[in-house]
Amino acid sequence: MAASSTIVCFGEMLIDFVPDTSGVSLAESQGFLKAPGGAPANVACSISRLGGSAAFIGKVGKDEFGFMLADILKKNGVNAEGVLFDEHARTALAFVTLKKDGEREFMFYRNPSADMLLKESELKMDLIKKAKIFHYGSISLITEPCRSAHMAAMKAAKEAGVLLSYDPNVRLPLWPSAEAARQGINSIWNEADFIKVSDDEVEFLTQKRSDDEEAIKSLWHDGLKLLVVTDGEKGCRYYTKASLSFNGKVPGYSVKAIDTTGAGDSFVGSLLVSMAKDTSIFTDEAKLKQALAFSNACGAICTTKKGAIPALPSVSEAQALMSGST
Repeated sequence: MAASSTIVCFGEMLIDFVPDTSGVSLAESQGFLKAPGGAPANVACSISRLGGSAAFIGKVGKDEFGFMLADILKKNGVNAEGVLFDEHARTALAFVTLKKDGEREFMFYRNPSADMLLKESELKMDLIKKAKIFHYGSISLITEPCRSAHMAAMKAAKEAGVLLSYDPNVRLPLWPSAEAARQGINSIWNEADFIKVSDDEVEFLTQKRSDDEEAIKSLWHDGLKLLVVTDGEKGCRYYTKASLSFNGKVPGYSVKAIDTTGAGDSFVGSLLVSMAKDTSIFTDEAKLKQALAFSNACGAICTTKKGAIPALPSVSEAQALMSGST
């Protein structure tokens, strides 16, 4: 009998190779640190680190890196029953440069990688249907057969009354074109109950400024319970039913950022933990603001260390930052 997990994350898990020196280009870097990555996997680890119950569904290669990643999920307390190993394709790799300001540039190796080859028939549907929240990104929409598996998983979750959580996580180099990325990301937009986008993603998706309220309104759909726009160190903005009933800003926390990798995933993971505990955050503004402040703290802490999963905070670390005692 499969163990059920409250939050099931679906998509890619890969290895990030990060220069061992900050602020250099890939070409300039003398050496690279190997770090586990992939947004949905980072979110699953973030949830687990904060005491939540998480599972990950995705495919890695039947290779040393794939085994390492499955092991990392287990070590982080994530249910890895839905992890598959592909005999023929390798685990995806990404070389990620951290520029002087801690922002990132990507170079991907996936042609095709194992995560792209996940088939609908391989999905652990019972895990998905028993969840409270089903979380996913958009990278799993780029190619078949993974796209069909993604659509089937989403449909099964929705029919089972599971809350759908979507963080598009735009990675332009992986899409055939910018327009293909916009279309692919928007193709499942109206299915989600909760969507998180960064300010940069708002600009990319709407082709308007991220502080343009009309741009935000164009991202709203009637089935949404919550839309959150993250503004980096400035914090986040939130929009609920018709923003209708309430919307506002929650300020961020000032930290010395050295690597923004995984900060958005840490933010999302902590917000999903709050949602799973108490769905009244969709209708109770005070509770929502509290949850978002906690998420801002989690995102901020994640930027103070290199790599995504190793930098994910615990509840006590986030609370210490919020109370100003770090």
